[in-house]
Amino acid sequence: MKFEAVIGLEVHVQLNTNTKIFCSCSTRYSGNEPNTSVCEICSGQPGVLPVLNEEVLKRAVKTGLALNCAIAKRTKFDRKNYFYPDLPKGYQVSQFDMPICEKGYIAVIDAAAAGAKQEKKIGITRIHMEEDAGKNVHGADGKNSFVDYNRAGVPLLEIVSEPDLRSAAEAKEYLEKLKTILKYIDVSDCNMEDGSLRCDANVSVRPGGETKLGTKVEIKNMNSFRGVQKAIEYEIERQSKVCESGSRIIQETRLYDEARGVTLSMRKKEEAFDYRYFPEPDLPPYDVAAKDIEAIRAALPELPDAKFARYTGEMQLSEYDASLISNNPSLAAFFDECAKNYTNYKAITNWLLGDISKKMNELAISDIFAAKIRPAHLLDMLKLIDDQTISGKIAKTVIDEIFNTGEKVEKIIERLGLVQITDNSFILKVIGEVLTENPKSVSDFISGKEAAVGFLVGQIMKKTKGKANPGIVNQTLKGELAKLKNA
Repeated sequence: MKFEAVIGLEVHVQLNTNTKIFCSCSTRYSGNEPNTSVCEICSGQPGVLPVLNEEVLKRAVKTGLALNCAIAKRTKFDRKNYFYPDLPKGYQVSQFDMPICEKGYIAVIDAAAAGAKQEKKIGITRIHMEEDAGKNVHGADGKNSFVDYNRAGVPLLEIVSEPDLRSAAEAKEYLEKLKTILKYIDVSDCNMEDGSLRCDANVSVRPGGETKLGTKVEIKNMNSFRGVQKAIEYEIERQSKVCESGSRIIQETRLYDEARGVTLSMRKKEEAFDYRYFPEPDLPPYDVAAKDIEAIRAALPELPDAKFARYTGEMQLSEYDASLISNNPSLAAFFDECAKNYTNYKAITNWLLGDISKKMNELAISDIFAAKIRPAHLLDMLKLIDDQTISGKIAKTVIDEIFNTGEKVEKIIERLGLVQITDNSFILKVIGEVLTENPKSVSDFISGKEAAVGFLVGQIMKKTKGKANPGIVNQTLKGELAKLKNA
Protein backbone atom coordinates (compact mmCIF):
# COMPACT_ATOMS: atom_id res chain seq x y z
CA MET A 1 0.00 0.00 0.00
CA LYS A 2 1.27 3.48 -0.88
CA PHE A 3 1.27 5.94 2.00
CA GLU A 4 1.00 9.71 1.85
CA ALA A 5 2.97 11.94 4.20
CA VAL A 6 1.31 14.81 6.04
CA ILE A 7 3.77 17.37 7.43
CA GLY A 8 3.43 20.55 9.45
CA LEU A 9 6.29 22.74 10.67
CA GLU A 10 6.71 24.88 13.77
CA VAL A 11 9.44 27.46 13.32
CA HIS A 12 10.84 29.63 16.12
CA VAL A 13 12.53 32.82 14.93
CA GLN A 14 14.68 34.97 17.20
CA LEU A 15 13.96 38.63 16.46
CA ASN A 16 16.87 41.02 15.94
CA THR A 17 15.77 43.73 18.36
CA ASN A 18 18.45 45.42 20.47
CA THR A 19 16.75 44.55 23.75
CA LYS A 20 14.70 41.66 25.10
CA ILE A 21 10.94 41.36 24.82
CA PHE A 22 9.95 42.57 28.32
CA CYS A 23 13.07 44.31 29.69
CA SER A 24 16.01 46.45 28.60
CA CYS A 25 18.67 43.70 28.70
CA SER A 26 20.68 43.41 25.50
CA THR A 27 19.95 40.58 23.09
CA ARG A 28 23.65 40.59 22.07
CA TYR A 29 24.67 37.91 24.56
CA SER A 30 26.77 35.69 22.30
CA GLY A 31 30.25 35.28 23.80
CA ASN A 32 29.25 36.86 27.13
CA GLU A 33 29.95 35.17 30.42
CA PRO A 34 26.97 33.05 31.55
CA ASN A 35 24.22 34.92 33.42
CA THR A 36 25.62 38.40 32.78
CA SER A 37 22.99 39.63 30.28
CA VAL A 38 20.14 39.29 32.78
CA CYS A 39 18.10 41.47 35.10
CA GLU A 40 15.35 41.07 37.69
CA ILE A 41 12.68 40.77 34.98
CA CYS A 42 14.17 38.20 32.61
CA SER A 43 15.55 36.13 35.51
CA GLY A 44 12.08 35.88 37.05
CA GLN A 45 12.58 37.72 40.33
CA PRO A 46 9.41 38.32 42.40
CA GLY A 47 7.71 41.70 42.41
CA VAL A 48 8.84 42.91 38.98
CA LEU A 49 6.63 43.97 36.06
CA PRO A 50 7.32 43.29 32.36
CA VAL A 51 6.88 46.00 29.68
CA LEU A 52 6.41 44.95 26.03
CA ASN A 53 9.17 46.04 23.64
CA GLU A 54 7.31 48.00 20.93
CA GLU A 55 9.81 46.86 18.29
CA VAL A 56 8.81 43.23 18.90
CA LEU A 57 5.19 44.05 18.10
CA LYS A 58 6.22 45.96 14.95
CA ARG A 59 8.40 43.10 13.72
CA ALA A 60 5.59 40.62 14.38
CA VAL A 61 3.16 42.70 12.31
CA LYS A 62 5.76 43.12 9.55
CA THR A 63 6.31 39.35 9.45
CA GLY A 64 2.59 38.66 9.32
CA LEU A 65 2.08 41.06 6.42
CA ALA A 66 5.01 39.58 4.48
CA LEU A 67 3.49 36.10 4.99
CA ASN A 68 0.01 37.16 3.83
CA CYS A 69 -1.56 36.93 7.29
CA ALA A 70 -4.50 38.72 8.85
CA ILE A 71 -3.28 41.00 11.65
CA ALA A 72 -5.23 40.96 14.91
CA LYS A 73 -6.90 44.22 15.91
CA ARG A 74 -6.45 43.18 19.54
CA THR A 75 -3.88 40.75 20.90
CA LYS A 76 -2.81 39.61 24.36
CA PHE A 77 -0.20 37.53 26.15
CA ASP A 78 -0.75 34.37 28.20
CA ARG A 79 1.20 32.30 30.67
CA LYS A 80 2.19 28.87 29.41
CA ASN A 81 2.87 26.88 32.56
CA TYR A 82 5.49 24.17 32.70
CA PHE A 83 8.49 23.50 34.89
CA TYR A 84 11.93 23.17 33.38
CA PRO A 85 15.32 24.44 34.65
CA ASP A 86 15.82 26.89 31.76
CA LEU A 87 12.51 28.66 32.51
CA PRO A 88 13.26 30.98 35.46
CA LYS A 89 9.64 31.93 36.23
CA GLY A 90 8.19 28.42 35.97
CA TYR A 91 6.10 29.63 33.04
CA GLN A 92 6.69 31.15 29.61
CA VAL A 93 4.98 34.34 28.52
CA SER A 94 3.50 33.42 25.14
CA GLN A 95 0.23 33.83 23.23
CA PHE A 96 -2.62 31.33 23.21
CA ASP A 97 -6.07 32.26 21.91
CA MET A 98 -5.36 35.76 20.54
CA PRO A 99 -2.16 35.56 18.47
CA ILE A 100 -0.90 38.60 16.62
CA CYS A 101 -1.21 36.98 13.13
CA GLU A 102 -3.36 34.24 11.59
CA LYS A 103 -4.30 32.56 8.31
CA GLY A 104 -1.40 33.36 6.02
CA TYR A 105 0.51 31.33 3.44
CA ILE A 106 3.80 30.79 1.65
CA ALA A 107 3.76 29.79 -2.03
CA VAL A 108 6.09 26.94 -3.06
CA ILE A 109 6.42 24.90 -6.24
CA ASP A 110 4.04 21.93 -6.15
CA ALA A 111 6.32 18.89 -6.42
CA ALA A 112 3.37 16.60 -7.19
CA ALA A 113 2.05 18.66 -10.11
CA ALA A 114 2.59 17.13 -13.54
CA GLY A 115 3.85 19.20 -16.46
CA ALA A 116 4.49 22.92 -16.04
CA LYS A 117 5.50 24.34 -12.67
CA GLN A 118 2.54 25.14 -10.45
CA GLU A 119 2.41 27.11 -7.24
CA LYS A 120 1.08 25.53 -4.08
CA LYS A 121 0.09 27.61 -1.07
CA ILE A 122 1.26 26.24 2.27
CA GLY A 123 -1.06 27.66 4.90
CA ILE A 124 0.23 29.41 8.00
CA THR A 125 -2.08 28.76 10.93
CA ARG A 126 -0.74 31.46 13.21
CA ILE A 127 2.23 33.57 14.25
CA HIS A 128 2.60 34.48 17.89
CA MET A 129 5.08 36.37 20.06
CA GLU A 130 6.78 34.82 23.06
CA GLU A 131 9.93 34.95 25.17
CA ASP A 132 12.82 32.54 24.75
CA ALA A 133 14.02 30.29 27.56
CA GLY A 134 17.54 30.04 28.96
CA LYS A 135 20.01 27.39 27.91
CA ASN A 136 20.94 24.19 29.73
CA VAL A 137 24.67 23.53 29.74
CA HIS A 138 25.76 20.01 30.58
CA GLY A 139 29.08 19.50 32.35
CA ALA A 140 31.92 17.54 30.81
CA ASP A 141 31.79 15.08 33.71
CA GLY A 142 28.31 13.95 32.65
CA LYS A 143 27.02 14.44 36.19
CA ASN A 144 26.42 18.16 36.59
CA SER A 145 24.27 20.53 34.53
CA PHE A 146 24.08 24.32 34.60
CA VAL A 147 21.72 26.97 33.30
CA ASP A 148 22.71 30.14 31.44
CA TYR A 149 19.87 32.69 31.46
CA ASN A 150 21.48 35.15 29.02
CA ARG A 151 19.04 33.97 26.33
CA ALA A 152 15.98 34.11 28.62
CA GLY A 153 13.60 36.82 27.47
CA VAL A 154 15.00 37.18 23.95
CA PRO A 155 11.97 37.82 21.68
CA LEU A 156 10.68 34.98 19.52
CA LEU A 157 8.06 34.53 16.86
CA GLU A 158 6.59 31.07 16.49
CA ILE A 159 5.36 30.47 12.94
CA VAL A 160 3.06 27.45 12.71
CA SER A 161 2.17 25.97 9.33
CA GLU A 162 -0.92 24.02 8.36
CA PRO A 163 -0.31 20.29 7.69
CA ASP A 164 -0.18 21.07 3.96
CA LEU A 165 3.30 19.74 3.18
CA ARG A 166 3.51 16.35 1.48
CA SER A 167 7.22 15.61 1.15
CA ALA A 168 10.54 16.31 2.84
CA ALA A 169 11.73 18.25 -0.21
CA GLU A 170 8.62 20.45 -0.04
CA ALA A 171 9.28 21.10 3.66
CA LYS A 172 12.85 22.16 2.86
CA GLU A 173 11.63 24.51 0.12
CA TYR A 174 9.07 26.03 2.52
CA LEU A 175 11.82 26.70 5.09
CA GLU A 176 14.16 28.20 2.50
CA LYS A 177 11.39 30.49 1.24
CA LEU A 178 10.46 31.49 4.80
CA LYS A 179 14.08 32.28 5.65
CA THR A 180 14.48 34.37 2.49
CA ILE A 181 11.37 36.43 3.30
CA LEU A 182 12.48 36.98 6.91
CA LYS A 183 15.90 38.14 5.69
CA TYR A 184 14.31 40.51 3.16
CA ILE A 185 12.21 42.22 5.84
CA ASP A 186 15.18 42.24 8.25
CA VAL A 187 13.49 40.85 11.36
CA SER A 188 16.08 38.14 12.11
CA ASP A 189 19.51 36.95 11.01
CA CYS A 190 17.94 33.45 10.69
CA ASN A 191 21.20 31.76 11.64
CA MET A 192 20.22 28.16 12.36
CA GLU A 193 23.65 27.29 13.74
CA ASP A 194 23.33 29.98 16.43
CA GLY A 195 19.75 28.99 17.23
CA SER A 196 18.07 32.13 15.87
CA LEU A 197 15.96 29.91 13.63
CA ARG A 198 14.75 26.56 14.97
CA CYS A 199 12.37 24.09 13.45
CA ASP A 200 10.26 21.19 14.77
CA ALA A 201 8.37 18.95 12.37
CA ASN A 202 5.09 17.10 12.90
CA VAL A 203 4.96 14.08 10.61
CA SER A 204 2.29 11.46 10.01
CA VAL A 205 1.41 9.06 7.20
CA ARG A 206 -1.91 7.78 5.88
CA PRO A 207 -3.02 5.49 3.04
CA GLY A 208 -3.17 7.24 -0.32
CA GLY A 209 -6.61 8.76 -0.88
CA GLU A 210 -7.42 8.86 2.84
CA THR A 211 -8.55 12.24 4.25
CA LYS A 212 -8.35 11.43 7.94
CA LEU A 213 -5.05 12.41 9.56
CA GLY A 214 -2.77 9.73 10.93
CA THR A 215 -1.03 9.73 14.31
CA LYS A 216 1.59 12.47 14.29
CA VAL A 217 5.13 12.28 15.58
CA GLU A 218 7.07 15.42 16.52
CA ILE A 219 10.73 15.58 15.47
CA LYS A 220 13.24 17.85 17.21
CA ASN A 221 17.00 18.52 17.17
CA MET A 222 17.35 19.42 13.47
CA ASN A 223 20.16 21.91 12.97
CA SER A 224 20.01 22.62 9.24
CA PHE A 225 17.50 22.62 6.39
CA ARG A 226 19.23 19.56 4.98
CA GLY A 227 18.87 17.95 8.42
CA VAL A 228 15.14 18.73 8.40
CA GLN A 229 14.78 17.11 5.00
CA LYS A 230 16.76 14.00 5.97
CA ALA A 231 14.92 13.61 9.30
CA ILE A 232 11.51 13.84 7.63
CA GLU A 233 12.53 11.42 4.87
CA TYR A 234 13.64 8.90 7.47
CA GLU A 235 10.50 9.36 9.56
CA ILE A 236 8.17 8.91 6.56
CA GLU A 237 9.94 5.68 5.67
CA ARG A 238 9.89 4.46 9.29
CA GLN A 239 6.20 5.18 9.77
CA SER A 240 5.29 3.62 6.43
CA LYS A 241 7.06 0.39 7.41
CA VAL A 242 5.28 0.36 10.80
CA CYS A 243 1.90 0.76 9.09
CA GLU A 244 2.71 -1.88 6.46
CA SER A 245 3.51 -4.35 9.23
CA GLY A 246 0.09 -3.80 10.78
CA SER A 247 1.48 -2.09 13.90
CA ARG A 248 0.32 1.21 15.36
CA ILE A 249 2.19 4.53 15.23
CA ILE A 250 2.83 5.85 18.74
CA GLN A 251 2.34 9.56 19.31
CA GLU A 252 5.69 10.72 20.63
CA THR A 253 8.52 13.19 20.39
CA ARG A 254 11.62 11.93 18.57
CA LEU A 255 15.12 13.39 18.23
CA TYR A 256 17.06 13.40 14.99
CA ASP A 257 20.52 11.82 15.22
CA GLU A 258 22.36 13.51 12.35
CA ALA A 259 25.44 11.28 12.57
CA ARG A 260 23.36 8.13 12.08
CA GLY A 261 20.63 9.71 9.97
CA VAL A 262 17.84 8.30 12.15
CA THR A 263 15.16 9.55 14.55
CA LEU A 264 15.15 8.19 18.09
CA SER A 265 12.35 8.13 20.64
CA MET A 266 12.66 10.90 23.25
CA ARG A 267 9.35 10.71 25.11
CA LYS A 268 5.87 9.34 24.62
CA LYS A 269 3.16 11.90 24.01
CA GLU A 270 -0.12 9.99 23.98
CA GLU A 271 -2.05 13.08 25.13
CA ALA A 272 -1.43 16.78 24.59
CA PHE A 273 0.34 18.32 27.56
CA ASP A 274 -1.89 20.62 29.62
CA TYR A 275 -0.01 23.90 29.87
CA ARG A 276 -2.86 25.49 31.89
CA TYR A 277 -2.78 28.67 29.82
CA PHE A 278 -4.30 31.76 31.38
CA PRO A 279 -4.09 35.48 30.48
CA GLU A 280 -0.87 37.17 31.61
CA PRO A 281 -2.08 39.44 34.45
CA ASP A 282 0.95 41.75 34.31
CA LEU A 283 0.51 42.70 30.62
CA PRO A 284 -2.60 44.41 29.23
CA PRO A 285 -4.21 43.45 25.88
CA TYR A 286 -2.81 45.49 22.98
CA ASP A 287 -4.89 47.22 20.30
CA VAL A 288 -3.19 47.42 16.92
CA ALA A 289 -4.37 50.47 14.98
CA ALA A 290 -5.24 50.03 11.30
CA LYS A 291 -3.13 53.10 10.40
CA ASP A 292 -0.08 51.53 12.06
CA ILE A 293 -0.60 48.28 10.16
CA GLU A 294 -0.87 50.18 6.87
CA ALA A 295 2.26 52.20 7.66
CA ILE A 296 4.20 48.98 8.19
CA ARG A 297 2.72 47.48 5.01
CA ALA A 298 3.74 50.56 3.01
CA ALA A 299 7.33 50.26 4.28
CA LEU A 300 7.70 46.60 3.27
CA PRO A 301 10.43 46.01 0.68
CA GLU A 302 9.83 44.25 -2.61
CA LEU A 303 9.63 40.57 -1.64
CA PRO A 304 11.31 37.64 -3.45
CA ASP A 305 8.28 36.51 -5.50
CA ALA A 306 7.74 40.05 -6.80
CA LYS A 307 11.45 40.39 -7.59
CA PHE A 308 11.43 37.08 -9.47
CA ALA A 309 8.44 38.22 -11.54
CA ARG A 310 10.18 41.53 -12.35
CA TYR A 311 13.47 39.86 -13.23
CA THR A 312 11.88 37.31 -15.56
CA GLY A 313 9.42 39.87 -16.98
CA GLU A 314 10.75 43.33 -17.72
CA MET A 315 14.42 42.34 -17.31
CA GLN A 316 14.06 39.06 -19.28
CA LEU A 317 16.40 37.03 -17.09
CA SER A 318 16.10 33.26 -17.19
CA GLU A 319 14.05 31.65 -14.42
CA TYR A 320 17.25 30.00 -13.14
CA ASP A 321 19.21 33.27 -12.91
CA ALA A 322 16.24 35.20 -11.52
CA SER A 323 15.71 32.55 -8.85
CA LEU A 324 19.36 32.61 -7.72
CA ILE A 325 19.38 36.39 -7.41
CA SER A 326 15.91 36.93 -5.91
CA ASN A 327 16.49 34.24 -3.27
CA ASN A 328 19.56 36.09 -1.97
CA PRO A 329 18.57 39.47 -0.43
CA SER A 330 22.05 41.02 -0.54
CA LEU A 331 22.74 39.81 -4.09
CA ALA A 332 19.35 41.16 -5.21
CA ALA A 333 20.08 44.55 -3.61
CA PHE A 334 23.48 44.64 -5.36
CA PHE A 335 21.90 43.67 -8.70
CA ASP A 336 19.15 46.28 -8.41
CA GLU A 337 21.66 49.02 -7.61
CA CYS A 338 23.68 48.12 -10.72
CA ALA A 339 20.55 47.89 -12.88
CA LYS A 340 19.63 51.51 -12.09
CA ASN A 341 22.56 52.68 -14.24
CA TYR A 342 23.22 49.82 -16.67
CA THR A 343 20.64 48.10 -18.85
CA ASN A 344 22.61 45.02 -19.96
CA TYR A 345 21.04 43.00 -17.14
CA LYS A 346 22.40 39.72 -18.46
CA ALA A 347 25.98 41.03 -18.23
CA ILE A 348 25.42 42.07 -14.60
CA THR A 349 23.94 38.65 -13.86
CA ASN A 350 26.78 36.76 -15.52
CA TRP A 351 29.42 38.49 -13.41
CA LEU A 352 27.40 38.31 -10.19
CA LEU A 353 26.61 34.62 -10.50
CA GLY A 354 29.97 33.78 -12.06
CA ASP A 355 33.29 35.21 -10.94
CA ILE A 356 31.92 37.34 -8.10
CA SER A 357 29.97 34.48 -6.49
CA LYS A 358 32.96 32.20 -7.00
CA LYS A 359 35.20 34.67 -5.16
CA MET A 360 32.63 34.99 -2.35
CA ASN A 361 32.58 31.20 -1.95
CA GLU A 362 36.38 31.09 -1.82
CA LEU A 363 36.37 33.69 0.97
CA ALA A 364 33.34 32.13 2.75
CA ILE A 365 31.37 35.39 2.40
CA SER A 366 27.59 34.99 2.30
CA ASP A 367 26.63 38.68 2.20
CA ILE A 368 28.15 40.48 -0.80
CA PHE A 369 28.15 43.79 1.11
CA ALA A 370 30.53 42.19 3.63
CA ALA A 371 33.09 42.05 0.80
CA LYS A 372 35.02 45.02 -0.57
CA ILE A 373 33.26 45.04 -3.91
CA ARG A 374 30.48 47.59 -4.48
CA PRO A 375 28.00 48.15 -7.34
CA ALA A 376 30.13 51.08 -8.58
CA HIS A 377 33.07 48.68 -9.08
CA LEU A 378 31.06 46.35 -11.30
CA LEU A 379 29.50 49.21 -13.27
CA ASP A 380 32.90 50.80 -13.96
CA MET A 381 34.30 47.45 -15.03
CA LEU A 382 31.39 46.67 -17.36
CA LYS A 383 31.68 50.06 -19.06
CA LEU A 384 35.43 49.52 -19.62
CA ILE A 385 34.69 46.12 -21.17
CA ASP A 386 32.06 47.73 -23.42
CA ASP A 387 34.47 50.38 -24.75
CA GLN A 388 37.18 47.71 -25.14
CA THR A 389 39.56 49.31 -22.66
CA ILE A 390 39.82 45.90 -20.96
CA SER A 391 38.87 42.38 -22.01
CA GLY A 392 36.78 39.82 -20.15
CA LYS A 393 39.96 37.99 -19.20
CA ILE A 394 41.52 41.15 -17.77
CA ALA A 395 38.27 41.81 -15.91
CA LYS A 396 38.72 38.54 -13.98
CA THR A 397 42.03 39.88 -12.65
CA VAL A 398 40.32 43.16 -11.79
CA ILE A 399 37.64 41.29 -9.79
CA ASP A 400 40.33 39.53 -7.74
CA GLU A 401 42.01 42.87 -7.00
CA ILE A 402 38.75 44.53 -6.02
CA PHE A 403 38.10 41.78 -3.46
CA ASN A 404 41.67 42.16 -2.16
CA THR A 405 41.96 45.94 -2.00
CA GLY A 406 38.61 47.62 -2.68
CA GLU A 407 40.43 50.07 -4.97
CA LYS A 408 38.67 51.83 -7.82
CA VAL A 409 38.75 49.92 -11.11
CA GLU A 410 40.74 52.64 -12.94
CA LYS A 411 43.44 52.63 -10.25
CA ILE A 412 43.75 48.84 -10.40
CA ILE A 413 44.11 48.90 -14.19
CA GLU A 414 46.68 51.69 -14.01
CA ARG A 415 48.65 50.08 -11.17
CA LEU A 416 48.85 46.67 -12.88
CA GLY A 417 49.09 47.96 -16.46
CA LEU A 418 46.00 46.05 -17.55
CA VAL A 419 44.78 48.24 -20.44
CA GLN A 420 43.69 46.13 -23.39
CA ILE A 421 45.87 46.22 -26.50
CA THR A 422 43.88 47.36 -29.56
CA ASP A 423 46.79 48.55 -31.73
CA ASN A 424 46.35 46.64 -35.03
CA SER A 425 50.00 46.93 -36.07
CA PHE A 426 51.25 45.62 -32.72
CA ILE A 427 48.79 42.69 -32.79
CA LEU A 428 49.77 41.92 -36.40
CA LYS A 429 53.44 41.85 -35.36
CA VAL A 430 52.69 39.35 -32.54
CA ILE A 431 50.62 37.19 -34.91
CA GLY A 432 53.58 37.06 -37.30
CA GLU A 433 55.86 35.89 -34.49
CA VAL A 434 53.40 33.19 -33.38
CA LEU A 435 52.91 31.87 -36.93
CA THR A 436 56.69 31.66 -37.40
CA GLU A 437 57.13 29.84 -34.07
CA ASN A 438 54.33 27.32 -34.75
CA PRO A 439 54.72 26.01 -38.34
CA LYS A 440 52.97 22.71 -37.51
CA SER A 441 49.80 24.49 -36.37
CA VAL A 442 49.86 26.60 -39.54
CA SER A 443 50.26 23.41 -41.60
CA ASP A 444 47.40 21.77 -39.69
CA PHE A 445 45.11 24.72 -40.48
CA ILE A 446 46.04 24.67 -44.18
CA SER A 447 45.20 20.93 -44.27
CA GLY A 448 41.72 21.66 -42.86
CA LYS A 449 42.12 21.36 -39.09
CA GLU A 450 40.14 24.37 -37.81
CA ALA A 451 41.05 23.53 -34.17
CA ALA A 452 44.54 24.87 -34.89
CA VAL A 453 43.11 28.40 -34.81
CA GLY A 454 42.22 28.05 -31.12
CA PHE A 455 45.75 26.99 -30.25
CA LEU A 456 47.26 29.92 -32.17
CA VAL A 457 44.89 32.40 -30.48
CA GLY A 458 45.99 31.00 -27.13
CA GLN A 459 49.63 31.57 -28.02
CA ILE A 460 48.94 35.15 -29.07
CA MET A 461 47.09 35.89 -25.83
CA LYS A 462 49.94 34.31 -23.89
CA LYS A 463 52.49 36.56 -25.58
CA THR A 464 50.40 39.64 -24.82
CA LYS A 465 49.67 38.46 -21.25
CA GLY A 466 45.98 38.37 -22.04
CA LYS A 467 45.87 42.06 -22.94
CA ALA A 468 45.23 41.80 -26.69
CA ASN A 469 41.68 42.47 -27.82
CA PRO A 470 40.25 39.00 -28.57
CA GLY A 471 38.03 40.26 -31.40
CA ILE A 472 40.89 41.96 -33.21
CA VAL A 473 43.14 38.93 -32.63
CA ASN A 474 40.64 36.51 -34.14
CA GLN A 475 39.82 38.67 -37.12
CA THR A 476 43.45 39.51 -37.95
CA LEU A 477 44.68 35.94 -37.39
CA LYS A 478 42.07 34.48 -39.74
CA GLY A 479 43.04 37.02 -42.37
CA GLU A 480 46.73 36.08 -42.11
CA LEU A 481 45.97 32.34 -42.21
CA ALA A 482 43.75 32.81 -45.25
CA LYS A 483 46.65 34.50 -47.04
CA LEU A 484 48.96 31.57 -46.26
CA LYS A 485 46.33 29.04 -47.34
CA ASN A 486 45.80 30.76 -50.68
CA ALA A 487 49.49 31.37 -51.32
